[in-house]
Parts: sequence; C-alpha cells; structure tokens
Amino acid sequence: MFVLAMRSIRRRPGRFLATLLAAFLGAAITMTFNSLYDTAGQAGVDARSEETLTTSASVVGGYGTLLVFFAVASTLTVNVRQRAGEVELLRCSGATPAQIKRMVVGEAVAVALVGAVAAIVPAMLGGRVLLDVFQDSGQVADSVDHSFGSVALMSGVSITLIASAGAAFLAVRRATRGDRRRGRARTVLAYAALGLGALSATSTFAFSATDEALMATPAYGAILLSVGFALLSPRLLKGVLDRLPLTGASGWLAVRNLRRRADHLAGVLMSLILFTAVSLATLYMQGVDSDAVEASGAVKTVDAKNLETLNLTVVGIIVVFVCVMLVNSLYAATSYRGREFGQQRLAGATPGQVLRTVGTEGLILTATGLFFGALAALAGIIPYTVVRTDSVPPHQGLGIWWAVASIAAAATIGTSLATARRVLRAPAVTLAA
Repeated sequence: MFVLAMRSIRRRPGRFLATLLAAFLGAAITMTFNSLYDTAGQAGVDARSEETLTTSASVVGGYGTLLVFFAVASTLTVNVRQRAGEVELLRCSGATPAQIKRMVVGEAVAVALVGAVAAIVPAMLGGRVLLDVFQDSGQVADSVDHSFGSVALMSGVSITLIASAGAAFLAVRRATRGDRRRGRARTVLAYAALGLGALSATSTFAFSATDEALMATPAYGAILLSVGFALLSPRLLKGVLDRLPLTGASGWLAVRNLRRRADHLAGVLMSLILFTAVSLATLYMQGVDSDAVEASGAVKTVDAKNLETLNLTVVGIIVVFVCVMLVNSLYAATSYRGREFGQQRLAGATPGQVLRTVGTEGLILTATGLFFGALAALAGIIPYTVVRTDSVPPHQGLGIWWAVASIAAAATIGTSLATARRVLRAPAVTLAA
C-alpha cells in the first residue's frame, strides 16, 4: 500500500498541495519558536533572557502543535471525503480498511516530510528575526546569538509527521466507518469543555486587579468555551438554519445545502469559532491591560512586555493558520461541487444565481462562526474588564471586532465565491457529466 500511496502522489500532486502548505507552515512556525530553546541553552545566556526565550517557546510552541494538527486534519478530511469513490473501489477490489488506512497515512507522512524539510531554511531566518524583535524590545540581551539546533529540527519534523499521521488516520477512519452512528465521546467532551470554560471564566472574580495571573483564567475560559462550541458546530449550524427566515430561490437553496452538508462543514465552522474567540479575547484583554497600565502611570515590566509580545504573536499565528485552513477547506469543498453547479445550470439557474447561493452560504457560515466565537470571547472579556478596571464593557470600541470579522468574511466568502466563479467557467454539460 505504501507503493500505491507514492504512485497516487506522483500522478495527482495537486490534490496534496493543501496538505503540503499546511505542513510547511506548521513546521516553519514550530521550528522557528523551538529554536528559542536552542538559543536559550547556549553558554553565557543570562537568566532573564533565558526565561524570556524559554517561556516564548513553550507557550507558542504548544499553540503551534495544536494548530498544526487542526490545519492538517482540516485539509486531509476534505481530501479523504472527496476520494470516497476511490476508497470504495479499493474496498470492492479486496483492500481491507487497515490497508486503506496505511495508504492514506503513508501519503500524509510523505507529504508532511517534504513540507518539514522545505521549512528548515525559512525557520532559521524566522528565528533570527524573532530574536531581533525580543532584543529590540529589551526583553533579551543584545549579546545573545541565535542558534538553530537539534531541539528545533527534531521537534519541527516529529510534530509535523505525528500530527499528519494522526490526522490522516482519524480522517480515513471516519470515511471507512460509513454512516455508522458516532459515539457520544465528542458530545461529552464538548459539554465538559463548556463547563470548564464557564468555571474558568467566572473564577476571574476571585483575583485582584494587580494579580499577574489575572489574564490567564478568562483567556483559558474563552478558549475552552470556543472549543466546546466548535465541537458542537454541526448542531449549532442546524439550529441556526432552523431559525433563518430566508426567502427567495437563492436563500432557500443555501439553507437546504448547508443543512445537508452541516457535518462536512464542521471543520470550517470550527475554525471560524476558534479564530474569533481567541483573537477577540486576546486583543481586547491586552488592550484593557495596556490602557489600565497607562492610566495608572506605571511602566510595563519585562514580564508584562513578554506577555504582550506572546499574545500578539499567538493571535498572528492563529490568523495565518485559520486563513490557511479556511481557504484550503473551502476551495476543496467548493471545487468538488462542480457537478452540483452543472445540474443547477441545466435546471435553469444562471451563473449569477449560483454565485448568490454560494455567497449566501458563506455569509451564513461567517455569521454563525462570528456569533458563537464572540459569545465565547465575551465570557472571558467581561469578567477580566470588571476586575481590572471596574467597568463592564471594554473601552476599546468595535474596531477590533470589525477587523476580526473582516478577515473571517474575506477568507470565507471570498474563497467560496472565487472558487465557484472559477468552476462555473466550464460548460454546464461538462460539469454535470
């Protein structure tokens, strides 16, 4: 099956381009930040610089590992679903589910290895730039030289390969199970995340405004709540669709399509919810803290500067990965609907009507993800603002929300419409064949 996997990659390399991009970015970010471990471990590095470098590598490295898994899993899930006919043909030809799993996992590992190797040089350059940022802000001594060693290399390659293999195994396992009912583990995990998130957010009131760990509990609460909502995304989407008063052919068809494909679109909605919640919670709480420090006339400590740098870096990484996941998933999912678009054209729909339907679907997905993501973020922002400033709403205004919403809308609606427009260039008879 490994030989078959290699032949599949050689004959259709375009199919694995999204997975290669996700693996490349994941490995580059992981190695970039883990190179800070190698830098901190050099002889002659002072204690404060070592602490800054180690903390940054630990926090962002942990986020990076999760994001690598989600990015690769998102692209591989779409890839495997589009190969349902090929998988069924292999099963009818005598291949066992275990053999199919080995083939798909082998493809994923081979592509991830290429992406990890290609990311080594960019990670070296990125590590140097990152160290310069810390040195310019006074968080790391100017005498510290960047080092890219075994920790960065081994962690980047191993994390990328393990994440790719695990994501491929889960994706093909879902595909080969057919329509069998899923267990209750996902539901239990979702409600557990919601419960722990609510507990973490409300525990913020047990801290004082000057506690260094004040931002940690509401931030973790918002993240856990967003994870819970993300795991329940198919149910949440169906609940929203049941209450939408859309009329007209495009609106009715968009709701019908989304309801039928709710399970397949769970990855897109999950990315939107996580992106919205983490971005809003981090940026608003960081803004509240900066304004509070400025109002008090105090000077930010090195630890406070480290936290601010980490928060902004984490948000930047999440933006990049979510955009990659959304663009990859939506491009693959929309381009796969060529036959559906062709049938609609033959039934009398114009290209404009098909595009309006696709745009309405993207708008509904974006609005749903933004709503539940903002709900999770507010659960952390409000307790933090009350404790830190004695004010219920933050005074940063809606500028941050509009920026996050614009990125989400551009990635979701823009990718869907651009891909659908590209697909519709082909004749309707060709698409429907």
